[in-house]
Amino acid sequence: MKIKNEEVNVDDLIKDIDIEKDMLKDYGNEMLLTENYIEVLNRYNIDYKKYSSLNSLIYEIEEYLNESYVADVDDLEWLASELSERNYYQNTRK
Repeated sequence: MKIKNEEVNVDDLIKDIDIEKDMLKDYGNEMLLTENYIEVLNRYNIDYKKYSSLNSLIYEIEEYLNESYVADVDDLEWLASELSERNYYQNTRK
């Protein structure tokens, strides 16, 4: 297998990265979420504003996943995993 040596333009790579969408922000309900997280939740009509804690939001996502007959929910499963991990590290005493 031969790999071509192609010049990579860093400026072009940076244009493709939207850091703002991956920054945690408080959207008024004291839960820190990213725009990407909210986009996934909106795709499944899960209103994050109804929940006052990550635990309750994660529970709602898990309920949706358990009751859903939709085959392709990888993005929602990924989100549940991300939120669960963050919740563990933020709220577990060590």
